[in-house]
Amino acid sequence: MKIKTMIFSLLTLSTGIACTKQDAANKDGLSKNNSLMQMNEVLADAPNTWQEHWFEHNQLLNRVFSDTSVAVYYDNDVDRTITWPNTFLAQVWNYTKKTYGAFGNESRLYVILHTAKYSGGHPSTYMDGSHDYRNVIDCGSASTQAWKSGTGNDLDLTTHEVGHIVEGASKGVHGSPAFDIWHDSKWMEIYIYDVYLGLGRTADAQRWYNLVSAGSDSYPRAQTHWFKDWWYPLYNQYGKTAVLNKYFTLLAANFPKHVVSNGAGNISEYSRKLNFGEFVHFWSGAAGADLKQLALTAFGNKDEQGNDWTVQLQQAKSTFPNVVYPGSSTGQTGLTVSADNVGGPNAAEGSLKLVDNDVNTKFFTANYSTGFWAQLTYPSAVILKGYSLTSGNDAADRDPKSWKLSGSNDGNTYTQLDIRSGETFSGRIQTKNYTFSNTTAYKYYRLFITANNGSPDLQISEWGVSLN
Repeated sequence: MKIKTMIFSLLTLSTGIACTKQDAANKDGLSKNNSLMQMNEVLADAPNTWQEHWFEHNQLLNRVFSDTSVAVYYDNDVDRTITWPNTFLAQVWNYTKKTYGAFGNESRLYVILHTAKYSGGHPSTYMDGSHDYRNVIDCGSASTQAWKSGTGNDLDLTTHEVGHIVEGASKGVHGSPAFDIWHDSKWMEIYIYDVYLGLGRTADAQRWYNLVSAGSDSYPRAQTHWFKDWWYPLYNQYGKTAVLNKYFTLLAANFPKHVVSNGAGNISEYSRKLNFGEFVHFWSGAAGADLKQLALTAFGNKDEQGNDWTVQLQQAKSTFPNVVYPGSSTGQTGLTVSADNVGGPNAAEGSLKLVDNDVNTKFFTANYSTGFWAQLTYPSAVILKGYSLTSGNDAADRDPKSWKLSGSNDGNTYTQLDIRSGETFSGRIQTKNYTFSNTTAYKYYRLFITANNGSPDLQISEWGVSLN
């Protein structure tokens, strides 16, 4: 499902959310009845009236409710008996700030509703002069009965617009580098689902799940099921609310930014868009897991322009080395094993397949012994915080069952860092992630496979590592 929404530039800057209309009047951000509200100014109370001055909007708005969480404004045609936004959108906004952090110093979300005009909705943020430096959702409907139900699409559309504030101003950085990839509505699918769950609105969460799970899109390829094949498994398997927040945290900490003026001061803004490989890289960092295979299943290997994003992903690992997860490191200089494939390390199932960042290849060695080990050697000592192992494509009895991971700085004396026993892989080409506490940098990391599931052979598709 796509909610009909009108998206405008969060500020008339090159990296804002896609602009569909220009604010022809009052481009300096001045309203007729209010002087310019400076960015980050804290208001003791929201103004009683607010003159619209953006796009074709020219209504004089009247405040119908205000507290420390929301200020709600209606135009003259909205039924004054409608009160659900006062509570519901306050809950949405407070949950959003609890999850993603503050959006400027002003605590309120400014909610504007229209009846019989301005069909759809748009957002603005505290960084944007277009709406007087306030976090705003402005929603309209062609219906004369608009907003009376306070259910279904009324909730979905208004929550959707709050989600644009999240993508456009999280962590004090302006812009949405992923907008060209997920377009207007795809991020909203998982954002809305999480909000409903977070507010304990289980019936709405299930309704929304049913709605978006059945949907498909044409990008980046025909019949792409964003929610079913990407968002839901990512969310459900890799931390739920926490993984959503961590994506924006990693983006703000690592993606290119520059300082620009927004008319009230200088702000930090993303200086370019993400490519698809970078998109997968940053979400993998948020998940703490290599999501390449999940992305291949959901999207195929081409972006909307026909580029092979797996090549972009490899470059992203080098460009953004601080976004780490098992398999993200490109700095390892050597792999050695105690027993290799009969064809050697470069064979079709040789040891180099263990670290080629491709779960569809595998390392296989016959005559497995409990003394088997594989070792990564780095040019200088690094801190390893986690790792992953991926099962092979066949013969589950060849899977590793018990192992220990150790570190060394001289190649002779090893310190045990992690030990596992009785591990099982429930499927073929299944990746399992492991973390442990470690603050010491080592040059050598050795994985001892002390038992497999009974075969005289051993196979592993991938060994990934996560560096500090």
